Amino acid sequence: MNRNRTEIMQNVFLTYLPDRKFKTGYLSAQFITPLRKETASANALLPAVLHRGTMRCPDMEQLSAAMDRLYGAQIDYTVRKKGETQCVGFVASVIDDSFAPGGERLLEPVAELLGEFFLDPVTRNGRFLSEYVESEKTNLIDALRSVRNDKREYADLRLMQEMCAGEPYGVRRLGDEESARKLNNRTLYQRSQELMSSSRLELFYCGSAQRERVTDALLHAFAALPRSAAADIEPARFYDAPAQPRIITERMDVTQGKLSMGFRCQSRDVPAMIMANLIFGGSSNSKLFLNVREKLSLCYYASSQYARSKGILTVSSGIETKDYDRALEEILHQLKAVQQGDWEDWELTGARSVILSSLRAMNDSQSAMENWSVGQIATGQSETPEEMARQLNEVTPERICAAAESITLDTVYFLKGKEDA
Repeated sequence: MNRNRTEIMQNVFLTYLPDRKFKTGYLSAQFITPLRKETASANALLPAVLHRGTMRCPDMEQLSAAMDRLYGAQIDYTVRKKGETQCVGFVASVIDDSFAPGGERLLEPVAELLGEFFLDPVTRNGRFLSEYVESEKTNLIDALRSVRNDKREYADLRLMQEMCAGEPYGVRRLGDEESARKLNNRTLYQRSQELMSSSRLELFYCGSAQRERVTDALLHAFAALPRSAAADIEPARFYDAPAQPRIITERMDVTQGKLSMGFRCQSRDVPAMIMANLIFGGSSNSKLFLNVREKLSLCYYASSQYARSKGILTVSSGIETKDYDRALEEILHQLKAVQQGDWEDWELTGARSVILSSLRAMNDSQSAMENWSVGQIATGQSETPEEMARQLNEVTPERICAAAESITLDTVYFLKGKEDA
């Protein structure tokens, strides 16, 4: 993946990735803003409301007709959490001009429509349409509530809320139900003006169009974007684990216990930490999968994830309540093995193969490249997938052990059945 990011307007940046192997052009517009409890729900609701229509196409029927005229172009809204930032906007996909009848130019009208979603949304008397806001607010609240139906996701969410209480990282991607309920068409419109004037806008393009043409199309589409000094996005803070891990137990009507564990990682050797996580629980060849799940049958599932931007490693597992103590002990035992370098050569080789294959495959997907780019930019990182692959190839067992030794247990969250009360 080539890195080519330039500022085309005040606090508006374009990442341009020319590639002729795709049959589509991929365009993204994302506002990058600090993740805060006070604004997270409004930011999450905003693109859903904007997606309902523009002054030129004020309803879904007319929007659909406009997409059809662009040979089935698609524009979807996105709400993403990247580290301690919230990224909200739209992604668009349209067939490449070379495949359009008569070589029709499609980039410009798609970019124009993308700009209209932000800058010319359907409004009435300086406000969003209340029926659109209330409808999408209901959908947002339903999405916030639905996490309780997925007990694995719920346990992982509760772990983060407890472990990162008072930190931006503990705020949910979609905010919270209480804040969402307070929103209306007036307050949401005010938030939209604040977001667009004071947040950095990151534009992304992948396709065959020339750079100058992409830049001109986007400058025209976003010419009316209000600009002021962009709000500073502070880097995520790393915290030490407490002297004694926090233990939280909750009860719900579940038949399978959910054990989630959060660790603080003080190592800044990111490639080594990625490898340590893969050996520990980040792949199907990991110690958690092969030993805790397969060999000892203590978990229905067990895996780990590493969030480099925050220095946090988490373990997610499903267990029988009676196996809580054994599962907890064995998960920590497997971590100790990684810290002491107690693994076979094939474990390291397999872990490296998994991550390198994933990085290579990224260049085959425009959406994957866009997601990587947004994540890197939002969290202040700069490596391309190719650069990360080179760094991972250079990681030694000694570095993995040193990085793993910085992992300390912070919080244990256990969701158990009510019958165990």
